[in-house]
Amino acid sequence: MPIDRRRLLLGSPFLLSGCVTRPAPDLSSQVPAQRPDMVEADYASIYAAIDGEPFPVPAVDLDEIEPQFLRREVSYRTPEPSGTVIVDPGERYAYLVGERGRAIRYGIGVGKEEGFNFRGAATIARKAQWPRWTPTPDMIRREPQRYGRYVGGLAGGTGNPLGPRALYLYRDGRDTLYRLHGTVEPWTIGTMVSSGCIRLLNQDILDLYRRAPVGSRVVVLGSTVGTAV
Repeated sequence: MPIDRRRLLLGSPFLLSGCVTRPAPDLSSQVPAQRPDMVEADYASIYAAIDGEPFPVPAVDLDEIEPQFLRREVSYRTPEPSGTVIVDPGERYAYLVGERGRAIRYGIGVGKEEGFNFRGAATIARKAQWPRWTPTPDMIRREPQRYGRYVGGLAGGTGNPLGPRALYLYRDGRDTLYRLHGTVEPWTIGTMVSSGCIRLLNQDILDLYRRAPVGSRVVVLGSTVGTAV
């Protein structure tokens, strides 16, 4: 289904409304295919620096991001109702299901090993702005020298690996220790890098945070059940 680029990126209210360090890749020699629904000037606006936050949210360097992982509205067929967030770790996308077979698609970074990734249905039981980060007991046990010093947690702010927002997933009233959050390493979007949580570009987690209220259903796939175009 063709997408009207001007409506999508300029006028559509639907679109505009633990963590491991990796060096930024050199994409200078890569020339990705230009999708018909991509307009660089509009993405520069969408991923510009954000004012009005207690800490800086810098602009995303689009040269560091593979183009397919930039936010866009897509056709997405799924039995899940509107408002559901579907995370597809295999494809490195998160979808916010909309009406009439549409969804907002966000690029994500996922767990660096299959065993780190949560699977199944959960609920967004809590949301936080500039959240405090505390490594999980498993992270500390695996890498005590790296994470042991943060056993008491790290306050929200510029250097916090969760970025400006976090959505906390619970199942049966219990914290899964799995979050959707921002990142201080935008170049890792589209890769297997985290300790299990799902990271989004900071501008994207801010967008999803506004759209997904507490109580929203989240489905983390083990295999793809929706079909995106």
